[in-house]
Amino acid sequence: MKRFTRFLTAGISLLALASASFAQSAKPAELKLGMSTFMTGPASVLGTPAKIAADMWIEDFNAAGGIDGVKLKPTWIDEGQGADKFLSEYRRLAQEPGEKLMLSAISSGYCNALAPVAEDLKVINILWECSTEKVLEERRYKYVFRTGPNATMEMVAAVLHLLKVKPDFKTIAVVNQDYAWGRDSWEIFRHTLAALRPDVKVVAEMFPKFGAPDFSTEVTRLQALRPDVVLTTAWGGDLDTFLRQASQRGLLKTSQFVLPLADSSLERLGNAVPPGVIVGFVGDGYFADPEFQNDPEAKAFVQRFKARTGAYPNFAVYHMIQALKAATSAYRQAIAANKGQWPSTEQVVTALQKLEYRGLSRPIRLREDGQALQGQLYGVTRNDPAYPFPVVGELFYYPAEIATAPVGQKSVDWVKTLKPSLIDHPQIKRVGR
Repeated sequence: MKRFTRFLTAGISLLALASASFAQSAKPAELKLGMSTFMTGPASVLGTPAKIAADMWIEDFNAAGGIDGVKLKPTWIDEGQGADKFLSEYRRLAQEPGEKLMLSAISSGYCNALAPVAEDLKVINILWECSTEKVLEERRYKYVFRTGPNATMEMVAAVLHLLKVKPDFKTIAVVNQDYAWGRDSWEIFRHTLAALRPDVKVVAEMFPKFGAPDFSTEVTRLQALRPDVVLTTAWGGDLDTFLRQASQRGLLKTSQFVLPLADSSLERLGNAVPPGVIVGFVGDGYFADPEFQNDPEAKAFVQRFKARTGAYPNFAVYHMIQALKAATSAYRQAIAANKGQWPSTEQVVTALQKLEYRGLSRPIRLREDGQALQGQLYGVTRNDPAYPFPVVGELFYYPAEIATAPVGQKSVDWVKTLKPSLIDHPQIKRVGR
């Protein structure tokens, strides 16, 4: 009887192993993508182009065969509907049956909220846009990854470029949106500046409500203070409104404006932005980057996106494409490591943890805490007869390795240790001429 029991137990174990192996190798009918962006509200000027780019890229990817024959099926959540509704929809999609992967979100506030949900549900989530560094620094995740830069890379590079363009300024004011990104980005910028130029005086810190329809109070205060430098990390419709009102009163010509996220606004604002304004790209994706204007893949995408939308791609578009390419590359690598069989979620996680990939610009790699290392591009606005809006010239590239906290360190502590010699770091390079 004992011999029969051992035989039966062994048989059940073999059956379980065979079933697990079969389940692991069986291809799904489709790979569901739960995706989110702002499709309504003032932030949709950034979110909607990213959605169009994603739909366009997925359409082409599926037509080319998908991932080993498995097509991508996106389902979208509108981040403009509010936090409670967003999280409810996110949880519903993440718990649907079938093979799935989540790509969410634009809002830093939403990313902070959804990351623990994804971890609890053991569903892979790619933070495709939000930049707050805290989401991956305050807790270690297994299933949550960010395929673009964080606030530390963006703000350290912004300070370095400001000190390159205008080294002798004495005063600065900030006008940032009052939510996670606005607060976090200013914290990093402020401490970086204090480490590199401790003599600079902060004369105003203003945090208007996210989605504010009017900035006349902030503009009036800036007129009275006349700071040497004005920083705003605002984006989307908020940035458009603020810059139009500031331009109408001549502020962009009396103070040096630093706009780390203005790439997405220049085409809409036109001549409201004068030459000489510092602009960043939240990474290094720029349609007029001289190093990639003749790159076959990047050039073809820019042309197709312009034909589809009538506009040039902004940084959110570049981030969306690199998130999709990271996800699909991880699946392909996991399939190869699994001897051609469809991988488990855990095997895809393993591939993501050491992934190196390229979106439409320079190579990117993910490090062990799930954070991508992506260099930063900064320059100053100039007029170009080839375009009816300002373009950005005198571009400099700041590699991520010199602008981000090491794994395990908090950015706000790390930036306080930076030395003025970083301004002349040999890895900082001029892009084109």
